[in-house]
Amino acid sequence: MFDDFLKRWNLDIDGDPIVTHSSHLLPVRWQGRAAMIKIALEAEEQAGSRVMRWWDGEGAARVYAHDGEVILMERAEGTRSLMHMALHGEDDQASRIACDVVRHLHRPRGKPLPELIGLRAWFRDLAPAAARYGGLFPRCLDTAEALLASEHDKAVLHGDIHHDNILDFGPRGWLVIDPKRLHGERLFDYANLLCNPDLPTSRERWRFLRQLDVLVEHGGLDRRRLLEWVLAFAGLSAAWFLDDDMAADSDLAVAHLAAAELDRMSCRA
Repeated sequence: MFDDFLKRWNLDIDGDPIVTHSSHLLPVRWQGRAAMIKIALEAEEQAGSRVMRWWDGEGAARVYAHDGEVILMERAEGTRSLMHMALHGEDDQASRIACDVVRHLHRPRGKPLPELIGLRAWFRDLAPAAARYGGLFPRCLDTAEALLASEHDKAVLHGDIHHDNILDFGPRGWLVIDPKRLHGERLFDYANLLCNPDLPTSRERWRFLRQLDVLVEHGGLDRRRLLEWVLAFAGLSAAWFLDDDMAADSDLAVAHLAAAELDRMSCRA
């Protein structure tokens, strides 16, 4: 699968292939630099590769070469990990780093946009979930509808910002990989930092409220509206898990935390 690209781009293999459900990857060396061949297998991953090319190395890994939906991209060799930081006493710093990366990604580029999906289309699975599962899902849907009807401050979004999609690229700093192809309100990109189901502490109330404070302060974000995006997105993510017959406990726990904090804010108003 990789042979043609190894020859075409004059690459040396630098590790074992990595196979996921959505892509095949191979660590290589290109002109002495650490790089990665990524062959995207799903349309969503292929579209994300086009967004990577559009960012052109600003806030994201560089794309050195591409052929259709195959890209040769910069490979992270730094030793730091936001997930490790978040779990070992540096959660605040990890959130601040993520804020800085997201802010850089959202900067206007002054060039035509790639083909993108709006957030309304991204949230299309939430209405059926509200009818199917009940519980908190109708509130998540109502919140999402209100947000989508009042979207503002739009940008090209990463769409899946979490601790393992922001990597340490050494001298180049922290950069993103694996974007979706979304366009919409900037605040959406911050929501998953509080929802990330792969982070074991995400459902803990003390952690949720503390990192909410950090994001609001460091990112200069509107607290209530960020909480609303968290509630909406946690519901959407939970719906995706349940639709795939998987557990959604973490996302539902975060949705309840966001709803409770929104209720508390309303009572104080």
